[in-house]
Amino acid sequence: MDPPSIDDRHTPSTRTTADGSEAAIANSEVNIPDLSLLQEILILTVTLLAQLFARAGLSQSIAPINYIGATFGTTDPTETLWFPAAFSLTAGTFILVAGGIGDIIGHRELFIGGLGWFAGMAAAVLTPTGLAILGSIYKPGTRKNKVFSIFGAAAPNGFVLGALFASLLAELAWWPWAYWIMAILCALLAAVLLVVLPDLRHPSECQSFDYAGAISALVGLTLFNVALNQAPSAGWSLPYVILLLVLGIASGVLFFFIEQRVRRPLIPVKQMSSESLYVLGCIALGWSSFGIWLFYPWEFLETLRRVSPLEATAQIVPGSITGLAAALMTGFLLGRVRKPYIMIAALLSFCAGNVILATMPVHQSYWLQAFWSVIIMPFGMDLSFPTATVIMSDLVPRSHQAVAASTIAATVNYSISVGLGIAGTVEAYVAAGDVLRGFRGAWYSAIGLSGCGIVLAVIYKFKTRAGAKSKVPPGGMQDVQPV
Repeated sequence: MDPPSIDDRHTPSTRTTADGSEAAIANSEVNIPDLSLLQEILILTVTLLAQLFARAGLSQSIAPINYIGATFGTTDPTETLWFPAAFSLTAGTFILVAGGIGDIIGHRELFIGGLGWFAGMAAAVLTPTGLAILGSIYKPGTRKNKVFSIFGAAAPNGFVLGALFASLLAELAWWPWAYWIMAILCALLAAVLLVVLPDLRHPSECQSFDYAGAISALVGLTLFNVALNQAPSAGWSLPYVILLLVLGIASGVLFFFIEQRVRRPLIPVKQMSSESLYVLGCIALGWSSFGIWLFYPWEFLETLRRVSPLEATAQIVPGSITGLAAALMTGFLLGRVRKPYIMIAALLSFCAGNVILATMPVHQSYWLQAFWSVIIMPFGMDLSFPTATVIMSDLVPRSHQAVAASTIAATVNYSISVGLGIAGTVEAYVAAGDVLRGFRGAWYSAIGLSGCGIVLAVIYKFKTRAGAKSKVPPGGMQDVQPV
């Protein structure tokens, strides 16, 4: 990658939204320290590795799931789904807080601290602050699109690598070793960043923090998700499940009430455009279906096809290759194709991947269906995440990059956990002693979620098209936009 020129990072610029309108970027007058080529390479490398490790942390809770379950005395899928759901719940919940804290104390300091404390909440720290660092270095344009796309490619590759090493260590040693080795690697990355990453704080950044919003968000998101993921094994009729659900929803309503009244909200609800709301809706529906796709193939392969975790990992390796291809393709498309089209393609990929698995027989060659699902699904991930992140990043000034990054990252992680809760409930109610029927029910719920996402993405496309037409001046011509 060529070193960024002054035109790539520091000069005034405009952004073109999906509806064709242009707006001034508030970070145009910010001067950040010049980076040498070596600094840029090291910063990009470590930031991408941190994202890779964050996804690896999720796969380490899925690939050796039977080994982990045996340690805690359970093999019931409605209970073991808590392993990945808890990881995504914690990350998705605390990402909102991490973004706000990063705006105050500095993304450099929080990112390095997150690497030094990579467990649970630390994954929530790394994704938004990593994106905020990249968003602070690059102005909107082709170079930023490519960097964000490569950042997105770390997700499927991180998942595969995490699953591979977790499976190896579970079979050859003990599954906790995967987490201990991860901690060592994160400490090394933190040491590198201490040397090469400059201070990116802006002198005009506000030092206030939305404590009321943070508390209501953490309480609401946690209680709602605990109820949703506990219900499949405990049952919806238990009073404490219903109570947690009601309290979670009430806290969520309180959060949105607070966010409309504080000066510096965690999520600027009042300022959010219809474009950002459509994008968040598409991301939530697509990634909730992805969370279901992510968990149930392992259960299917290890329970019904009787393969080892290492064999199951080998079967998802092709996804890392197509994930990289999808990320590179996204970087190319973002500057040439309207973003709603990219989002529609992402939702179609999410849906197609689940359709293939939902119709897959137990006794069948891997190459007939499972392989194609693994090939297709990364396109949903790497088309949607960079596109949504670029849209949100371009909508906010440099001093608020963490708001954009944390909103998308929180939606992604939390949606995975919510999707698992929905699928677990469906599985518990339709299985009736038939394991395969339960798995298929979970995948059908994923198809329903991604199908709704496709509908929303199509509506988003027509809304932005109508908005672009309304901006054409009488007798004039609209600016040339991507096809």
